[in-house]
Amino acid sequence: MRHPVFTLTLSCLDRPGIVAAVSGILSQEGCNILESAQFFDQQTGRFFLRTVFASEQGRTVEALREIFMPTGRSFGMDWQLHDTANRPNVLILVSKFGHCLHELLYQHQSGALKMHVSGVVSNHEDMRPVADFYGIPYHYFPVQADNKLRQEAQIYDLVSRTGVDLVILARYMQILSDDLSHKLTGRCINIHHSFLPSFKGAKPYHQAHLRGVKIIGATAHYVTRDLDEGPIIDQETTRITHANTPDEMIETGRHLESLVLSKACKYHVERRVLLNGNKTVVFQ
Repeated sequence: MRHPVFTLTLSCLDRPGIVAAVSGILSQEGCNILESAQFFDQQTGRFFLRTVFASEQGRTVEALREIFMPTGRSFGMDWQLHDTANRPNVLILVSKFGHCLHELLYQHQSGALKMHVSGVVSNHEDMRPVADFYGIPYHYFPVQADNKLRQEAQIYDLVSRTGVDLVILARYMQILSDDLSHKLTGRCINIHHSFLPSFKGAKPYHQAHLRGVKIIGATAHYVTRDLDEGPIIDQETTRITHANTPDEMIETGRHLESLVLSKACKYHVERRVLLNGNKTVVFQ
């Protein structure tokens, strides 16, 4: 018989007894801890915890939330409890570059990314064959300067109607408005090359090549109103040399973007990322 498995994440100001209180509840309820990690931030004085456990008495997530609520309140915790059988519902936004979309849908199909992809949204038709191949609904929402807010309203309506938990910007080449960024706080992940803020605008790899850059990389982060400056989830770099052409740098950069975005999304859907102000705590 398979016992239901849950993930508990929490953060609060540090004080004695937090771990004891949590483990005490789990023990009393006949739960078996399968995985646990914790972190104390000396700068903010906050404590972070993620634990995965099985309920050998077959408790429901609703019952366990009710049981845990007084403890969460007494410690002033920001906490969440999820049944791991319920996979997060994801919406992917993409434009014309498909490398990140391919990686996400492949990882999803293979079972490595435990999420439900409810759809792909694009301001172009280019990626429709990719979504069709994987059997994912494709939504074409074109955008021009005079309809950007209406197009964003379409996106958010889709997010609301389909119960989306996470929006992934898989090289979606549109800047989200402050309003939509705010609505998606903590549940929208973006990917970009790691040259920022040094090489902005068009052809960043060509700019980097002209400056003789020796390291390139990618950064995955949560979307905020501050463009490309949200809390970082994951990053990766690799070395290049003077012999690499701009096109070779672009190819390497896209490969890194695909890997980093996929890894960041995996951390998020497995409830491994906790927000810590402008930073994140990632329990790998």
